Amino acid sequence: MLHLLLVFSPLLGSAVAGLFGRLVGARAAQLVTVVAMGVSAVCAVLGLRYVGTEPFTVPVFTWAVVDGFQVEWALRVDSLSAVMMFVVAGISFLIHVYSMGYMAEDPGIPRFFSYLSFFTFAMLMLVTSDNLIQLYFGWEGVGVASYLLIGFWYTRASACAAAIKAFVVNRVGDFGLALGIATIYFVFDSVRFDDIFAAAPELAGSRIAVFGAEFDTLTLVALLLFVGAIGKSAQLPLHTWLPDAMEGPTPVSALIHAATMVTAGVFLVARFSPLFEYTPTALAVVTLIGAATAFFAASVGPAQNDIKRVIAYSTCSQLGYMFAAAGVGAYAVAIFHLFTHAFFKALLFLGAGSVIHALHHEQDLWRMGGLRRKMPVTYATMWIGTLALVGFPLTAGYFSKDAILEATWVSHHAFAGLAFWLLLVSAVLTAFYSGRLMFLAFHGTPRVPELAEHAHESPPVMTVPLLVLAVGALVAGYAGLSMIDPESGFWGAAILTRPDNEVLEAMHGVPALVKWSPTLAMIVGLALAWLFYVRAPELPERLAAAFRPVHRFLVRKWYFDEIYDALFVRPAFTLARALWRGVDLGLIDRFGPDGVAAATLAATRRVVRLQTGYLYHYAFAMLVGVVALVSWYLVVVRP
Repeated sequence: MLHLLLVFSPLLGSAVAGLFGRLVGARAAQLVTVVAMGVSAVCAVLGLRYVGTEPFTVPVFTWAVVDGFQVEWALRVDSLSAVMMFVVAGISFLIHVYSMGYMAEDPGIPRFFSYLSFFTFAMLMLVTSDNLIQLYFGWEGVGVASYLLIGFWYTRASACAAAIKAFVVNRVGDFGLALGIATIYFVFDSVRFDDIFAAAPELAGSRIAVFGAEFDTLTLVALLLFVGAIGKSAQLPLHTWLPDAMEGPTPVSALIHAATMVTAGVFLVARFSPLFEYTPTALAVVTLIGAATAFFAASVGPAQNDIKRVIAYSTCSQLGYMFAAAGVGAYAVAIFHLFTHAFFKALLFLGAGSVIHALHHEQDLWRMGGLRRKMPVTYATMWIGTLALVGFPLTAGYFSKDAILEATWVSHHAFAGLAFWLLLVSAVLTAFYSGRLMFLAFHGTPRVPELAEHAHESPPVMTVPLLVLAVGALVAGYAGLSMIDPESGFWGAAILTRPDNEVLEAMHGVPALVKWSPTLAMIVGLALAWLFYVRAPELPERLAAAFRPVHRFLVRKWYFDEIYDALFVRPAFTLARALWRGVDLGLIDRFGPDGVAAATLAATRRVVRLQTGYLYHYAFAMLVGVVALVSWYLVVVRP
């Protein structure tokens, strides 16, 4: 009953707000969804007692039976799903509460809260799935919900374009996931996780033929699943939708980036650790993509001026850290960082929302400044989130980010060494652009005095969630240390690794320089940010002018959007226009509406003119017909 209430309470709140929002009013819609999420969050906290226990399922109903193929709808409860349920439900509840203040003046409150709760329900369905069909339901559910939330302000063309972009790019990844599910069913003759995991060791080294070519079975399956993870978690090269997703309201950004959707890919790889463990090639790809994405996003962050986009690229980079950890076999470390990241990333986004709210929806960092005295709570909590993000000692990010770098250092997997150095450089860049954001937004003097003059601290309904998340950003690292302790038995059978996977044990023996390297990277990055934006603020402009091509390259985000536009968007539009002119207008319209249909219409109009409505016209026509019939009989038939 506990887990049914946990998962389905958000759905109930979403249904009430969505179907009866206009009837009950905006305030009631808010309260219903927030209370429902509160119930879910409390159940998630209570559900943590199942950490370390044997996995079990909570049956719901039989979903589908097709010619012997049966799919049950059941909730899988183990350490991994318990942690994910706590993260999703807990963070979502705080975002719901925060949204009561942030969206207070929006006319679409019932619709917004309905979408928000449905998003949470879909993510809960994903992380509690017991089979791949159920997982795919949740996977597509968060995709639909993200489309609705990113395009929530549908009167803005930019919001509609961003929603479509997110939906289309994710379809690419989801197609890979769908192929992976189909391949798994073909190979394992089941979609249940337990059946798949039990059979994986027996299929290690086997081959499968696809279109005349042979592939390692588990490698093919793992890579197809990872394609889905690349799209959902915004990794190279399917990352381009994530920065544009900032067009949605700020609470949406916090929910997508902190607790739902983008973390689904990391969860997927961790859930299928029993399969990935037997395919070094797939793990190498995961490591390389993760490390490359972390470096790419960290390099772009310092060149962005939109406060939400800076944090968005930070998310993209931190997800790269998680995948790099999973790629070297440290799945527990990846989930540990997912756990800590949820707190400080939600805190940073909601803090940015507080700033935007105070500045009447201004998001340009260069139009801010001097806000620390106007917004002391937001300022203090955002510094806590920033320090956790950059890995300041004893904050949540310090423990999880250090663990990732240690795991890549000790691992013998392919690309592990490259990943270490890319992640270390990314740590310097992360500290730099995070410090840049704080110095530009809160320090110095206001760059637009008329904006700063009216700035004020957000109401308690917004600042209380910030304070709670700030506590999480400080203590979540301590709370989650048992996740990466191989002796704790934290994960039980939720994450399975091969006996020769000793990454977690080896992490404790890294050299002191490696152990302290993330802290040194943090110090260097923050010091450079202070130098550039506090001590000598003229330096950034001088460097940008001196290295203009590099600066433009970073501002344009490595030209990914332009390349995709040239390779895919423009050819698609060209083909569409050619088909429209050649087929629609030249063939279908010419011989259809403008041909046969037009001729039929013209003939019909002429025939209709015979229907005059005068009785003597009809009598005359009948007389002519009778004369014609008699004449035919006399002339043709009778002789």
